[in-house]
Amino acid sequence: MNWQEVIKKFPEANILQSPAYGKMNELLGAKVIEEDFGGKGRALMIVRDAKRGRYLEIPCGPLLDYKDKKTVKAAFEKIAEIAKKEKCVFVRVRPQLINTPENLQLLADLGLKKSPMHLAAEHTVIIDLTKSEDELLANMRRQTRYEVRRADKQGIKVEKSQSEEIFKEFRKVQAETAKRQGFVPPNLKTLMAEREAFGDNVAIYLAKTDDGKPIAYGMIIKDGKEGDYYEAASTDLHRKMPGAYALLWQAMKDLKAEGYERFNLWGIAPPGQPNHRYAGVTTFKTGFGGEVVEYVPAHDMVISKAKYLKNWLVETARKKRRHL
Repeated sequence: MNWQEVIKKFPEANILQSPAYGKMNELLGAKVIEEDFGGKGRALMIVRDAKRGRYLEIPCGPLLDYKDKKTVKAAFEKIAEIAKKEKCVFVRVRPQLINTPENLQLLADLGLKKSPMHLAAEHTVIIDLTKSEDELLANMRRQTRYEVRRADKQGIKVEKSQSEEIFKEFRKVQAETAKRQGFVPPNLKTLMAEREAFGDNVAIYLAKTDDGKPIAYGMIIKDGKEGDYYEAASTDLHRKMPGAYALLWQAMKDLKAEGYERFNLWGIAPPGQPNHRYAGVTTFKTGFGGEVVEYVPAHDMVISKAKYLKNWLVETARKKRRHL
């Protein structure tokens, strides 16, 4: 299946299973494998070389009809074959399945076990862009709607660019944001690979004061039926001015005008985890009135039990240290 056929058959597909994401990883030196399961599904797989062990990663996939148990079983058997051929210690998947007891049991029946680390925004907010602008505003939390309107009254302007200069500027500001908020940002090489691979489907949005001072930045990537608020950064002005609210509202309107059906705000804290690294942005993102979605957590298919144990111990410690 080509990508357009995939999107039609699996509307839940997003950028992490797209050919552009594969190209981005190839630009960064990773081996990318695409597998078509007899026209019944697809998986974009990335071979990750880590010190703790080589593994095969399938973010937001594989894309399958999970009610078709025979096809699913055959697909995972094929994935295991590929992993063994690539000398991987394990396979890490995070399908686009809602986190329910039934779906967790389905993965367990395939011989998978819950991963010690997350993969690809397991908890997120998704906004339905098929609604009218008035409906989108009405669905926002009252405080969010107030901030959107306050941004307009303050003359905050939002522009977008795909230039190399804006990506470099974004990287600089995001590095400063990361120091304040305690997260690990992507490096410039990764950002430039995303720029090259996604082309016209990626842009940096920038919210500015009426006299041109930057307040907030957001990287918006789009593909299939979805747009994604994939990366963000801000200056100290964001504490006083609602630039991020103006930015997201403009992105929502742009995506809607271009025919995208949903906007994925890409990552919030799980319920009841106030120390999670996404806790600070959760109130902000949920204020835009979308649906809070919880996908099944990442699961691992163990290929080499002895080597996998080392990986499990390292990642479990890292998860605790990083408040993930």
